[in-house]
Amino acid sequence: MTVLVKASLRICGSRGMSALQRFNQFLVTVGSWGTILFMAVIAIVIPYEVIGRYLFQRMSIWSGEVSTYSLAWASMLGGAVGLKKGYQVNLTSVVDSVPPAVAWGLKLVAYLFTLFFFGAMFYFGLFQTIYNAKQFSPAMELVMSVPYAALPTGFFIMFFLTLEEFLLFLGLNAKGEGR
Repeated sequence: MTVLVKASLRICGSRGMSALQRFNQFLVTVGSWGTILFMAVIAIVIPYEVIGRYLFQRMSIWSGEVSTYSLAWASMLGGAVGLKKGYQVNLTSVVDSVPPAVAWGLKLVAYLFTLFFFGAMFYFGLFQTIYNAKQFSPAMELVMSVPYAALPTGFFIMFFLTLEEFLLFLGLNAKGEGR
């Protein structure tokens, strides 16, 4: 009976981990293209605003909002992509200086805290998105849920990318092999 349970856990674990990795690859692809899109919007709107202000003595009322909201989206999506690519700051001096068992425990606590943090930020970001559904921006009259949605979107991606890393840390890989 135990052999059957262990075998089924390996099969489910391998399928689940493989599905999580494919899902995360999709999220990173969408996040990468979203970051490129919003950075392109910023790169077009800011010079347009400067030229309009100083050369033509006219400023668009919408350009400030577009650039600000694009920056929020680019930051959250870019932060998630950067997390996957390892661009975040790491302080490994403590972990490197302790015995392996203690280092493993510290990493476990760090992963659990990070997952909790991203989960909480997703929840509160979603709350803010829903809470601001009836508020409109002053210049474009855009529903404020659109810029606020950058928060839960970015933290959702960060949560699942960290979950994958956490499961790999625990020793579960796409072949379903555990520690």
